[in-house]
Amino acid sequence: MLSTNALLSGIGVGQTTATVIGATFQWFLRDFTGMLGGVIFTIFQGSNLDSKAKQWRLAADFMNDIGMLMDLISPLFPRLFIFILCLGSLARSVTGVASGATRAALTQHFALQENAADISAKEGSQETAATLSGMLLGMLLAKLTSGNTVAIWLCFLALTGFHMFANYKAVRCLRLTSLNKDRVKIILKTYLQNGKVLSPADVSTQEIVLPRFSTKFTGYESLLHKEVTLGAKISTVNVPGGWKNFPEMMKRSATDNYIITHQHREVLVVLHRNSKREDYLKSYVHSLVLISLLESLNPEEAEENSFVWMEKKYSIFMSELGAVGWNVNRIHIVPDKWRAEWHVSAIKDLKVE
Repeated sequence: MLSTNALLSGIGVGQTTATVIGATFQWFLRDFTGMLGGVIFTIFQGSNLDSKAKQWRLAADFMNDIGMLMDLISPLFPRLFIFILCLGSLARSVTGVASGATRAALTQHFALQENAADISAKEGSQETAATLSGMLLGMLLAKLTSGNTVAIWLCFLALTGFHMFANYKAVRCLRLTSLNKDRVKIILKTYLQNGKVLSPADVSTQEIVLPRFSTKFTGYESLLHKEVTLGAKISTVNVPGGWKNFPEMMKRSATDNYIITHQHREVLVVLHRNSKREDYLKSYVHSLVLISLLESLNPEEAEENSFVWMEKKYSIFMSELGAVGWNVNRIHIVPDKWRAEWHVSAIKDLKVE
């Protein structure tokens, strides 16, 4: 209500110099920018909303607060009013797309009895009730602070801070059982250290829901900040000894729908055209195992031992994941778009001289 009051004031409500067509044009630019921003955001980030539902849920609330902040400061800069107005609309467009998509993802998590529609309806009614209460309190607050700039800003900053703190705590409480990159990293780091598989409750206390730079000081930084390219172009693969040794490298991966190799600090995974989500998870675990072994072994030994680990321990690891509560059928690991094609049967019969 405070930001809406400021926005209407900036448009010219209550001023004799304001015109209907002027206000209409400003509102048009605001809506047009927001809609365009929502489309662009979906194009670039749509595939990540499932895998990072927690992070984008929190980001959506933050962007909503940024949008309200833009509305509140827009009357203070008359010459930049339309520009700031459009910035606020862009922020809210991200909120609309991200909140709607993550709401759907989280609804699936809570629908333990396959009752997603029921959960969605009840969540919607609760949100409506909360919004109505907020509108009533907001109108009262707008009335009490009318004309008092200091009081308006103090109220806005206090309410915004409380809003973000409450949302952070709410997101922290979520114990998602799907597998994404960050959860797999946390689980595997502990498993490689002591053979224990962390439960969803254990991982939720370690999972980062803030921006990526905040992970620089976390316990799984060494795994998180090593580069893994899942879905790499086959032309980027550096074959030891030259491409004449490529058949031998492919034969090692004859039973898998991926080829894994490394160069410098980067692990490259070439995915087969027919690879599925299970292959994404398996190749990603293989990459992290290889990264871990590279810290103590030379590259040749690390690669060899990583294949041995996958052959002997991967199936056990997956069984233990399911036993502690992870849904191994809900895999949200998003690879790059590149794929390659090779015939597994031909590789199995290949003789390398």
